Amino acid sequence: MINRHSNRRKFFGNVGAVGSSLTLANVASGSLTTFSGPPGSKPKRKIKIGQIGVGHAHANKLSVYRQLPDYEIVGIVEADPKLQSRAKNQKPFQDLTWMTQEQLLNVPGLDAVLVETRVRDSLLAAKACIAAGKHIHLDKPAGSSFQELKAIMTSAERQQLLVQMGYMYRYNPAILLLGDFLRRGWLGEVFEVHTVMSKTINASERKALATYPGGMMFELGCHILDLVIKILGQPDQVTGFNRHSSPQQDQLIDNMLTVLEYPKATATVKASAQEVEGFARRHLVVCGNEGTFHIQPLDRPTAKIALAKNRGIYKAGVQQVDFSGYARYVEDARDMARIIRHEKKSDFNYAHDLTVQKSLLTACGLPLE
Repeated sequence: MINRHSNRRKFFGNVGAVGSSLTLANVASGSLTTFSGPPGSKPKRKIKIGQIGVGHAHANKLSVYRQLPDYEIVGIVEADPKLQSRAKNQKPFQDLTWMTQEQLLNVPGLDAVLVETRVRDSLLAAKACIAAGKHIHLDKPAGSSFQELKAIMTSAERQQLLVQMGYMYRYNPAILLLGDFLRRGWLGEVFEVHTVMSKTINASERKALATYPGGMMFELGCHILDLVIKILGQPDQVTGFNRHSSPQQDQLIDNMLTVLEYPKATATVKASAQEVEGFARRHLVVCGNEGTFHIQPLDRPTAKIALAKNRGIYKAGVQQVDFSGYARYVEDARDMARIIRHEKKSDFNYAHDLTVQKSLLTACGLPLE
């Protein structure tokens, strides 16, 4: 049985931190720069990494790994000739060595692989990487087969390999500050979490997404469902209210609501494909009996914090914290390097990722067997 209160207090215990250098002040300011070591220390060995696939919407994140001093990009794989041809002309993939999956997995000293295939192919690639003894970054969502993912996680855990999911808000500075509040118990007992993760998409993108029966919760809602479960733990009940609401005559489930039930709390996750200015209203709100923490918008984060009493540098009443310098994927990549170098443990264990995927598939009305 999960101790939900303890889970909340330990929320994101070390995410983005190097030793004890992550403080309330530098989280709030967005200054999350990390260092390879103290002045004069010996440079750390570069982590050899490759990428399988360019078909995922976030495959361009390879540009982040190319810029960080922690990594050496040894090769890239794409079996689809059309996707490969198009990618070769894009900046994140220029001047890289293209090879087969077998060749990549046999590069001497390869440490890790970014799995950025189309979602339908991701678990097959992930399985091959784990079987080859490589750490992976697996982009979201984690396929549509829960049993295949479970087998991959079991193998990874047995080999002590990292499976880092590509949920893009885990290292958002506002989320890190929220985690600090929860760890300190400053919001009191959480009784409500509500979130929105929406946008508008064109007809061609709708057609592509409609090939996945999970709809917009599968495509978008997974990012923030990950955070809800990190906050509240494993839900007692997951219920999806899923609709096709657009006048577009396609099969995309484009208006979705998931309700997660807990003994003393309720959480909602909303994802749609037709909300005008949807990016601006993407938000996460956590309500406790001693405070409310409201992050909006998620992609350019600002936090509005209401407190019943003074908490550290924060005063009773309402205050706003703005964050600067935030860029997606940078802290994910830095944290991956620290984990691979055994400087810290992952803050998102195998059980958490399986709970997220089980809840996601249930919310989308998809089978678990």
